Amino acid sequence: MPARNLFVLLGCLLAGVAVWFARARDLPGNRFNEVLSIIGRSALEPASPRVLFEAAVAGAVDELDEHSTFIPPAEQASFEALIDQQFGGVGLELAQDDSTGDLVVVSPVVSGPAWQAGVVAGDRIIAIDGAPTRGLQLADIVGRLRGPIGTPVTLRVAAARPTPLSTPLSTPVPASGQESPDAGRDVRLMRALVTTETVLGDRRGADGVWNFRLEHEPDIALVRITGFGERTVEEFDAALAAIATPPPRGIVIDLRGNPGGLVSAAVGVCDRFLESGVIVSTRGRSGAAGDSPLDVREATAGDAFPDVPVAVLIDGLTASAAEIVAACLQDHGRATVVGSRTFGKGTVQSLVPLGGGDGLLKLTTSEYLRPRGAGLNRRMSDGDAAEWGVTPDRGCEISPTAASLERLRRWRRQRDAVGAPDRSTAAVTAAVDEALTLAVAAVRRGSPARAEFGRQEEAARDADDALPAGE
Repeated sequence: MPARNLFVLLGCLLAGVAVWFARARDLPGNRFNEVLSIIGRSALEPASPRVLFEAAVAGAVDELDEHSTFIPPAEQASFEALIDQQFGGVGLELAQDDSTGDLVVVSPVVSGPAWQAGVVAGDRIIAIDGAPTRGLQLADIVGRLRGPIGTPVTLRVAAARPTPLSTPLSTPVPASGQESPDAGRDVRLMRALVTTETVLGDRRGADGVWNFRLEHEPDIALVRITGFGERTVEEFDAALAAIATPPPRGIVIDLRGNPGGLVSAAVGVCDRFLESGVIVSTRGRSGAAGDSPLDVREATAGDAFPDVPVAVLIDGLTASAAEIVAACLQDHGRATVVGSRTFGKGTVQSLVPLGGGDGLLKLTTSEYLRPRGAGLNRRMSDGDAAEWGVTPDRGCEISPTAASLERLRRWRRQRDAVGAPDRSTAAVTAAVDEALTLAVAAVRRGSPARAEFGRQEEAARDADDALPAGE
């Protein structure tokens, strides 16, 4: 090759490298590194690079939509525990008394360390390893109770205070000779693998086992689903087996307050009540060629209770995967939907782990479509007249007040305590839980007319959908 040509090629190469470096200097990543360098050199009170990184990622993700978020490493374990339904801890469901600030045991997890040590519903946790609990946020308290399996923690436990509520928490009274309720007692526990439940019944027995038959109407079954996790379908199947003999005259599925969870679990619950048809479809980001193809989930043959009417209870906190269940059974005419309009969270969030264990990105990647093709998601610009979420069937709408919701919460807390001695009559239930009473009336009337949705042409993928928000 002539030397002149060689010099021309070398010059072009150097020019290309120079252009590349000039472009690289303008890339956002390089600009961010420049900002970090300036902060490190000049800020009066500079933050650590990790803190700045996490803040920058969180800010960037927050610009996308209200459901995308960054989960930093410090919160990653707690987040994953919610989905796995397992964590290392002492097995306590806790709440803070608004009037006194006391940390109160709602219920011990059956067979957990606290249960085995005799901690009961209504007990107050005064201190953890000698540090007072009053004044702490509930999230901080949970963080102190959880930890590696096999490690010890000491709780200062006091008996329940008298409550002015007309339906007080049912708790055992300390035997004579024990310390006064305010003095408390030290309970040393060893953290263990605790498994949480997402499928609950009407009340617990003294052995902690759920009874799914309504106490005042035992021919009707109540199955409450608080979230959709890894074990939800297994728990739901166990509940259906418990009510199979004799078959109930009706089934009420309570999804009130359910924030969602795994789409695969919601699909599994729907599949127990359908012979065929679309359960839910998801549609991802549109490409240049138009709309993206649908990922369609379809029912498999086999309705567990083909002749038993079903009602589904919903409210404004029913969201995500819980909305999938309500919409599916409503569209197929398999259930009467009772309550108030759902939250309208109809998007799918994919979990993307960052390298080096630097947290998770929970990123909105697609949206749900109910069997008849309508969307579930409420966009920021949507008003009440727009179609979003799930609306109760005609004549089945309930608009609870704040006072009635608080009364229901207190009453349900009492009934959920292990071995709670209270009795529930039809009159008491009607006064406290109007929506449940309306749902029972709906299943006694019979199932709504069933709809038929043909198979869609798009093929469903085998893999589970990504996790929705709220879990």
